[in-house]
Amino acid sequence: MTLALWKDLQRKQFAQNYVIVGEEEFLRNQTRKLIVENALTADELEFNLSVIDLEETPIEQAVEEMETFPFLGERRVVILQNAMFLTAASAGKSREKVEHQLDRLLNYLQNPADFTIAVFIVPYQKLDERKKITKALLKHSAVFQAKPLNEAELVRWSFDLADQSRVKIDPKASELLVHMTGNNLQSVAGEMEKLSLHVGEGETITEALVEKMVSKTLEQNVFALVDRIVRNQKLEAIQMYRELLVQKEEPIRILAAIARQYRIYAQVKHLSQSGYGVAQIASKLKLNPYPVKLAAQQMGTFTDEYLLQQIDELAEIDFKMKTGQGDKDMQLELFILKS
Repeated sequence: MTLALWKDLQRKQFAQNYVIVGEEEFLRNQTRKLIVENALTADELEFNLSVIDLEETPIEQAVEEMETFPFLGERRVVILQNAMFLTAASAGKSREKVEHQLDRLLNYLQNPADFTIAVFIVPYQKLDERKKITKALLKHSAVFQAKPLNEAELVRWSFDLADQSRVKIDPKASELLVHMTGNNLQSVAGEMEKLSLHVGEGETITEALVEKMVSKTLEQNVFALVDRIVRNQKLEAIQMYRELLVQKEEPIRILAAIARQYRIYAQVKHLSQSGYGVAQIASKLKLNPYPVKLAAQQMGTFTDEYLLQQIDELAEIDFKMKTGQGDKDMQLELFILKS
């Protein structure tokens, strides 16, 4: 993913019209925010920013706003939300909430107001480029695709964010960050801002810093815990387990997450032996490639028998916990020490 359009906005290089299309809400909102922040000063917002919902307001009324001269400023920004008439989605509805006189917009596009930046926001997967109005608007607009990013695109995007903040990020740190944020755009952006402020301009965000500063889910904590077990770092694993208990995590939930991790190890080992690569395994198991890659690197450290034994022992502990046999906290500690 490139952030060329964002960089143009920050340099105050504007198009006459923008079409922001896609289902990724964070990218839609961030692009809209950058247009407004860079096109208008704080003092101009009250008079020269209009936000219109096209599911409630006809397009001809919006065009009137676009043709209105700015007040105490050089330009106006008109945000046109839910421009669904540009998609195939509207064709499936028997009747829209409002009737749009689209010829009014077509005429405007032939002679647009040079002081207005119009931003059409389409929270839908794609435009219907067969429509006359869509073709005309695309001819006179800059288009931003706000689509969900895959893991590889998010890693590349983290490098762009680092560059914007004038810091560097280690490739392994970037992979870990994407994994720990669950491939969530907003979380990646928020954590990158925090990490960039911490290291300071010109410095490098390391894998160790990401591990230390980015908050973890239960699954990610358990992934690290099981990693310590299979590396025979049992005291560290015990410490991590006790920290989870301090955080009020229930032993039975921790147990379920540990069992899931061992099943993932078993699946990765089986698929690796069958000739599948990391990307193929991640796709087949619907997992982030990062933990799959780490699991694949450890395949030589344990046998199939070891994995099956661990899964069986965890199933037995699960039965004991659910039937009230023994101390729940102690049973998992003993499992870690014996593993």
